[in-house]
Amino acid sequence: MSLPHTRRQRPSLRRRLLVFLVIPMAALLLLDALLTYGVALTYANRVHDRDLSDDAVTLAKMLGNDQLGSQLTPQARFLLEYDPDGRSYFSITSARRGLLGGNGQLPQLGYTPALGAVPTLYDTQLDKHSLRAASIHIAARHDPGDSLVITVAETLRDRHVQAREILLLATLMQTLLILSLLSLVWFGVSRGLRVLDPLTARLAARSHELTPIDGPDVPQEIQPLTRTIDALFGRLRSMLALHDRFIADAAHQLRTPLTGLSLHVDRALADPRPETVTDALAHIQRLTQRAARTSSQLLALTRAQAAPLDNVERGPLDLGRMIPEAVAQRIHEAIRAGVDLGYEGLRQPLYIDGDAASVLDLLDNLIDNAMRYAGRGSTVTVNLQAHADGGAVLSVEDNGPGVPPELLPRLRERFFRAADSGEEGSGLGLAIVQRIAERHHAEVIYRLGEEHGLSVEVRFPPAISPATGPG
Repeated sequence: MSLPHTRRQRPSLRRRLLVFLVIPMAALLLLDALLTYGVALTYANRVHDRDLSDDAVTLAKMLGNDQLGSQLTPQARFLLEYDPDGRSYFSITSARRGLLGGNGQLPQLGYTPALGAVPTLYDTQLDKHSLRAASIHIAARHDPGDSLVITVAETLRDRHVQAREILLLATLMQTLLILSLLSLVWFGVSRGLRVLDPLTARLAARSHELTPIDGPDVPQEIQPLTRTIDALFGRLRSMLALHDRFIADAAHQLRTPLTGLSLHVDRALADPRPETVTDALAHIQRLTQRAARTSSQLLALTRAQAAPLDNVERGPLDLGRMIPEAVAQRIHEAIRAGVDLGYEGLRQPLYIDGDAASVLDLLDNLIDNAMRYAGRGSTVTVNLQAHADGGAVLSVEDNGPGVPPELLPRLRERFFRAADSGEEGSGLGLAIVQRIAERHHAEVIYRLGEEHGLSVEVRFPPAISPATGPG
């Protein structure tokens, strides 16, 4: 039994913005609560310390106005025992007679305060309870030789209760303020995102157009996205144009051999004599080979017209090893064609940045073009030299009939063939060379040979990638 497919929730820009706002605000609210509690506790301590000092002073005045015996007056005792929870403590100690009243266990200050000074505040402990105490030292009224130390103390509970009440009120107000602010942010984000509506409408109104979508109404924050989309549209337009050009070129180049095939098939069917059929089959074979070569050339041209090589395709290539090996593989073919094919140039490493398959296609097309148009009995020489700037110069020269000087600039055009060349071809070989060279940021130079023939020179820029030999 298969489980139902759970649809993943799409990311929301509005929800993402709110999350990025809520989390920092919650952290700030927590930090503010801690700071508020600290401030409230400090304020409560100051108020209670002042009240505690006032109680000690008031008790000292009451004792100074009454005749002190072994018992406190009812008014003084009422003042000290007002707390029904029993969290207030006091003690009255005589310098001569000791404890006169209060809690005997209440810890005293480690020293006697100055006589007649303001109350001294200090922290102490009683039965594991933290206390805050105030002590004052006064002279006994009816006994000039005696003095009294009056201590009033209380627990810290009321201070913390008051600080928590202040914190609760402040937190409630700040929470309401943050919620109101988030509501305003939600409203603002919702309204602000409406600026994308014209862009959305413009995209929805298009059918098959790949024109740029960036415009003056696109916000600055969205421009990186629209520019990326425009770049993608540009690459798609180039690919579609390349596709259309390939179809047009294929239709243009394959129409002639296909028409010839049809004519020779009809001729063989109309005249079944062996010599007619043999001649028709020979023409059919030649036209088939021409169509196959044209198709291969068209595919090679399409690959060569792709975008420039990126960092993934580029790599260090040792032309000093690769070019002689590639020429050696064409020797047997050149012998069958009656062409003297040779190599002259460097044998030591010479590196460029590029794609090995593309560079070999370039060399093959140069050799094919030279062998085809130079003809039997000709000489084709492949040369490789290092350039003064650190790059490489690859050249292929033949001693064939060559081309008129005024036609040299047109050799890089697609489907161009000299009118008096006498050889069948697609006119794509040198166009492929030109496109591959452009992808490698290389320069192609066409010139006439020293005596006659054609020389094609390709100048590659110096290598940037680390030059490493074969592993």
